[in-house]
Amino acid sequence: MKKHSILLGLVLFVIWAGISFSSEGTDELSPPLEEKRVSDWRKERDQFFRTHVRSPLLPKDKASFKGLKYYPFDPKYLFSGHIERYIVHIDNPKYYATFLTNKGTNKRYIRYGRFHFEADGKPSSVEVYKSILSDKLFIPFKDKTNGKETYEGGRYIDTEILTGYRMVLDFNMAYHPNCAYNEKFTCALPPKENFLEIEIRAGEKNAR
Repeated sequence: MKKHSILLGLVLFVIWAGISFSSEGTDELSPPLEEKRVSDWRKERDQFFRTHVRSPLLPKDKASFKGLKYYPFDPKYLFSGHIERYIVHIDNPKYYATFLTNKGTNKRYIRYGRFHFEADGKPSSVEVYKSILSDKLFIPFKDKTNGKETYEGGRYIDTEILTGYRMVLDFNMAYHPNCAYNEKFTCALPPKENFLEIEIRAGEKNAR
């Protein structure tokens, strides 16, 4: 009887562990939940463009604004995993990354790490940065859609640091920088390390 109790306990533990692990992954990558999150984010972004005083749209363009254009949500562009952290001291010159901007000036970010993923059967990776004044992660990138279906200067993704230095990279939430709509804005240009040799047909795209 004792052996049966121990065996039953082990079986229940394995089942519980499997459920817990599955749930953790589902929380980060559940396509239906993520699609809802992306949809809400896009609506908020439209509202910002239409009404906010810091909208990149000119006042005359707000009245005719019909909403930003996006590719349909596609779960194949949704990735989750560990960040390959860069442990670099603040005194090290490599601690900071300096980006050139569309105005010819420089903008500085903290090098946080690198994230690896596989899209269209090709292993790829992006450098991950962090603003000096925020804990949000910042990923500026270019891909093979730039200049054709998306803004020629590249796109951005913002994401968060999750427990255990994990993150979700969702290209469905890629967006154009403000300078794509108004040249008065200063925008960081993606570094060569984040030039992807594939098409990322997800996220924001050109209006026409």
